[in-house]
Formats: sequence, structure tokens, C-alpha cells
Amino acid sequence: MATRLTTVEREAEIGRHLRDLRLRQNIDQRQLAARADVALNAVKRLEGGKGATVTSLVKVLRALGRADWLETLAPQVTVSPLQILKDGKRTRQRASPSKEGPRV
Repeated sequence: MATRLTTVEREAEIGRHLRDLRLRQNIDQRQLAARADVALNAVKRLEGGKGATVTSLVKVLRALGRADWLETLAPQVTVSPLQILKDGKRTRQRASPSKEGPRV
């Protein structure tokens, strides 16, 4: 069973992984920023677990040759053919309205 990390803990973990990967490739933060076409501060924030834009994360992962990580972050959602047959109708393509209001 996977450990449930807080958002802050998860960001720090991702930052450590990015830093370790960069160091294994023997490049400094400035070089990575240039390769990824992002600001040096974006690399520092990502590695420090302080957050950055999704665009910066994607660019940094590509520059590190690890765009494949994105596949694990956003796997393609599929519907089971058996479930479709069982339901006997099309699957809804929108979310149900929330009674609690939007989550932040």
C-alpha cells in the first residue's frame, strides 16, 4: 500500500528525484535551465519542492530525458468494454454536480 504524502511532502519528493537525476547527468542547475528553456529560478523551485508551473516541470523532465515520467502522472483513462456491456448504455462524459461545492 502506498504511503499517503501531503502535497508539501510530495513536492519535496519530486524535487529530490529531479535533483538526483540532474546530478547523475553531471549538469548544474544553470545548464538544466538553459536546456529546458526555463528560468533558473524555476529549476531551483522545482528541486526545492517549492512548486513551479506544470509547463516548467514538463520542460525540465524533457531536458533530463525523462518525459516518460509524465505517463505515470497522467495515465490514459479507459473504460472497460465489459462495463459498457453491463451498463447497456453509453458512459457519461461529464462529472456529476457536487453537493459539497468545489474542492480547493
